[in-house]
Amino acid sequence: MSDLFPPFAPDPDEPRKRLFKPVPFRVIVPNIITLIALCLGLTAIRLAFEGKFEPAVIAIVAAAVLDGVDGRIARLLKGTSRFGAELDSLADFVNFGVTPALILYSFILNELKALGWIAVLVFAIAMVLRLARFNVMLDDPNRPEWQKNFFTGMPAPAGAVTSLLPLYLSFLGVPMEAAAAPVVLVYLLGLAFLMVSTIPVYSGKTLGKSVPRHWVLPIFVLSVAGFGLLVSFPFEVLTGITLIFLGTIPLGVMKYRRLEREHAARLPEPVVPPPHM
Repeated sequence: MSDLFPPFAPDPDEPRKRLFKPVPFRVIVPNIITLIALCLGLTAIRLAFEGKFEPAVIAIVAAAVLDGVDGRIARLLKGTSRFGAELDSLADFVNFGVTPALILYSFILNELKALGWIAVLVFAIAMVLRLARFNVMLDDPNRPEWQKNFFTGMPAPAGAVTSLLPLYLSFLGVPMEAAAAPVVLVYLLGLAFLMVSTIPVYSGKTLGKSVPRHWVLPIFVLSVAGFGLLVSFPFEVLTGITLIFLGTIPLGVMKYRRLEREHAARLPEPVVPPPHM
């Protein structure tokens, strides 16, 4: 009886089959930026519990900047991927939902004991719900084009930067004693409501697609001046940006309602079938 499994010597020149296809580096770059932002968010938690609140706030702001950069770099390099989108959402939850709430708890909300911790939980859960809704709305093919210029509820990075307003004020000399803890709690819960609400917030995504030539040099000058102010007076600038952003929310709602009425007026009227005789 012949051997069913005869021994054989493998061919040393036979090319090995690759288990996985190589990934282009342009796809990896945006994910590296996302991971760096995640490291900043986690480091901010450590800094806060060590009592180093100023560098913790700067780390969160830097993570927010990187969050705005990674998606644009991915689209610029044509390196978008489903993995990158999921990674970005998870990093946003940690950086903008968990980290700011824990920083505020370590800063002042711990004075309220359990109530302060409940506010932390509400803010973090509101953030994850807001991110889940954002991911679902991206897949909506019936969403009008003009609505893409608005966020539904407060966006995650803005929610994080805005939530740290009590720390900005503290760094500017405003006293933040135990008596201010209830005010901070109400403020944090209000931001949580804005994130899960359907209030439209202007995103400005269409701005900057084309800039008139005579505006190029002034934009350069204003950008340098803004960067210089942010570096020289960081917490004054962050306070101003936060207050201006909160003040523009009603303006965004009014613009959204106006565009909604104009869109409804352009739609054809539904045809009503004649009644049966």
